Amino acid sequence: AGEAAPRERVPLEKSVRFWQLAVAATGDEALGLSVARQVRQTTFHALGFAVLASETLEQALQRILRYFCIVSDAAELRLDDTREGLRFSVCTLNGPIQPACESVDALMAVLVDSLRALAGRDFTPANVRLARPEPANSQPFLARFGPQLSFAAERTSLTVRYDDARRPLRYGNEEIAKHNDEILQRALSEQVTDSTANRVRSLLIDQLSAGEPGQEQIAVQLHMSLRQLQRKLQQEETTFRAVLDATRQELAMKHIKQSRYSISEVAWLLGFADSSSFSRSFKRWTRKSPRDWRAENTPSTEA
Repeated sequence: AGEAAPRERVPLEKSVRFWQLAVAATGDEALGLSVARQVRQTTFHALGFAVLASETLEQALQRILRYFCIVSDAAELRLDDTREGLRFSVCTLNGPIQPACESVDALMAVLVDSLRALAGRDFTPANVRLARPEPANSQPFLARFGPQLSFAAERTSLTVRYDDARRPLRYGNEEIAKHNDEILQRALSEQVTDSTANRVRSLLIDQLSAGEPGQEQIAVQLHMSLRQLQRKLQQEETTFRAVLDATRQELAMKHIKQSRYSISEVAWLLGFADSSSFSRSFKRWTRKSPRDWRAENTPSTEA
């Protein structure tokens, strides 16, 4: 056994397969609800403590929304104002691989349990909507979420009435909440190295020598739809073309200094169709031709 890697992510396809095998082995369509009972606030470390110290349910939901990406990147969350109250939504991926519905059941059950731990056991959401089909036995779901539950919804969501969302909580503690916010902010900063742009860059470095990969190809490898990939890059204030161009420029500066590569070989390594296309890009980056730049920046080997 190797060392534990607490921040390592299980690939989505493996997670889905695990849930499928677990449901098949147990015959339990409500397995996600059972799994949620094993989750404690301490399971999520600083996030759990920050949520527990929140002064209102609205603050708790905002913290979950802000820091959820530390826990998982298999879904996106939203918090919207509606006529009924604050609607907390789970927006699953649009790509070819979807999270198992049991994993979403578990997430919603953990969320409801957390809100009840904060507001009291008698807390009930205004409504709970699950996108999953209604199971053969819906009783465990109704018992967990209440009669306001509905299935086959357009989007999985939970709505908290405004009075409940903004009522001061008995054990709210701003100092403790802010302390854990600082820990979570550091975790977010460290996670920048695992940004979508960096993941795209890593794939490009591996594949450019086989020709320029398309956005669709990269999106599939990241288990995203093309639209989701574009949205994530936009959130990071970049685009696929910008990441591709920056990656090529970085590699060009590295390869062009190595005299063992001809200009045409560097163009091939960067996935350009021909040397002319590479030269035009290189001049845009440096205002010099590849040959001139190499001559000026490669140390002479003469004695």
